[in-house]
Amino acid sequence: MRSVDIGKSGVAVGMVHRTRLDAPQANSVAEHDHVSEVYHVISGSATLVTGPDLVDAQRRPLTNENVRLLNGPGSNAASIRNGVTHQLKAGDAIIIPAGTGHWFTKIDDHITYLMIRVDPDKVVPLKDEAASKAYLSGQ
Repeated sequence: MRSVDIGKSGVAVGMVHRTRLDAPQANSVAEHDHVSEVYHVISGSATLVTGPDLVDAQRRPLTNENVRLLNGPGSNAASIRNGVTHQLKAGDAIIIPAGTGHWFTKIDDHITYLMIRVDPDKVVPLKDEAASKAYLSGQ
């Protein structure tokens, strides 16, 4: 994941690969207060549910590494009430506005997608090539 300043906003770009998921994991709904996301599916397929009405939402602690370094403040939840189901496949793109819950409920074999995060409030720190490589190597 690289994160750069483009003037009035920060933008992060990364490639994400997720493996097979037969059923959603507990409390795996994610919602970001300030950061919007765009996914462009490169390969594979999955079911993604989106919507604003989170069930049993819990705020992620501000000390959480994902909050501090990747997503900014937000919540996790058990599910999404009256969510919209999207069947994603290679070539599809979806925009997830800030404040919208999103939840992979099934991944057929895998899904690989380009993720673009738009951070208009610059809540996520910038990450140059060296910082990105260090993060990916676990340092």
